[in-house]
Amino acid sequence: MNYSPTRLFHYFTAPLFHYSTISPMKPIIELENIRRDFIVGEETVHALRGVSFTINEGEFVTIMGTSGSGKSTLLNILGCLDTPTSGEYRLDGTPVRTMSKSQRAVLRNRKIGFVFQNYNLLAKTTAVENVELPLMYNNAVSARERHERAVTALTRVGLETRLNHKSNQMSGGQMQRVAIARALVNDPAVILADEATGNLDTRTSFEILVLFQELHREGRTIIFVTHNPEIAQYSSRNIVLRDGKVREDITNDNVLDAAKKLAELPVQED
Repeated sequence: MNYSPTRLFHYFTAPLFHYSTISPMKPIIELENIRRDFIVGEETVHALRGVSFTINEGEFVTIMGTSGSGKSTLLNILGCLDTPTSGEYRLDGTPVRTMSKSQRAVLRNRKIGFVFQNYNLLAKTTAVENVELPLMYNNAVSARERHERAVTALTRVGLETRLNHKSNQMSGGQMQRVAIARALVNDPAVILADEATGNLDTRTSFEILVLFQELHREGRTIIFVTHNPEIAQYSSRNIVLRDGKVREDITNDNVLDAAKKLAELPVQED
């Protein structure tokens, strides 16, 4: 999914950056019989046909589905970019379906950290400035605090030596780390990653997976939308959509270690 810089500005806001005490059974995402219909000409397309599941705080969930499965529609609803035709969606306890567009924007900005396949960094802007972006609409956060929190987030993802690099001075993996730092700086209730390794080579993809697994171990709630079944081996739970319905919802009792797999991969030379 590609978004313009103008639209990106509206995704972000600035809750304080901190790690909360994790309550393992606290529901973050609650979907109850979600349906989404679209009118196309004289036909009604049933994109989602009664989707129900709950994602608790601290889970790392992959959501998979082929083209036409309803995955993109579900992603838009989870990200508060769209509302269901019927059913109930609660995000961190807040009912979403009956909210206005502006109310959903506020909730989205406060509760969700987005990581996009194409990074969606602002051009001609440094890593620090990109990560500061979500903090610029909170008058309570000074310029100095914005900078400090952005540096903290970038350091967390291993980019402390790239703070002032611009997008054209970074590799794809580094740009995706900037995007993850930007998602983290708001301390969101959930990180929503859309094909976050889709544009990366194998080794760089596993470097990003290592980072997501580290964030999961710290208690972060992560939803990773993907078409790649291999990634599901590294999450704690996998939900599979097909024809607008949940066909599988399986807990992974044998989560593979992305760091171990990364260590087995050959180092690429320029």
